[in-house]
Amino acid sequence: MLPRGIRNNNPLNIRRSKDQWKGMEEVQTDRAFVQFKAMEWGYRAAFLLLRTYRVKYKRYSVRTIIERWAPENENHTQAYIDRVCKEMGVPPHFILNIGSLDEEDTYWACELARAMVLVENGNKYAHLIKREDIRKGYALAFEPPDH
Repeated sequence: MLPRGIRNNNPLNIRRSKDQWKGMEEVQTDRAFVQFKAMEWGYRAAFLLLRTYRVKYKRYSVRTIIERWAPENENHTQAYIDRVCKEMGVPPHFILNIGSLDEEDTYWACELARAMVLVENGNKYAHLIKREDIRKGYALAFEPPDH
């Protein structure tokens, strides 16, 4: 059976809340996590949350982003940080500018998402993690609608 994040088109496992995300399935059968119509909508929601971490909570580095995304009371946060940094080939203090349309910033934001998805869903399913879906999600989140 596929991991929950892949089954739900919610690769970063966003928990259900009062938020009504674009691209959500009309019927939510998973009581704990949001279900999206397509993978790019799950990425869109994740990028919007990650930008909120930057803007509202002043989380700029891989370490500070993941400390909020995967807190110690729910995860082995340091192992999560180590794995993401290894996948990205960057140190924990590497700064990201999520929401920027600069090509380099977009690249690194998408690499962060890809690495986080590997942690959330497992390496066994890496072949299901498509960079094109990640890029589509980033574009849905930040590019002007007429782009």
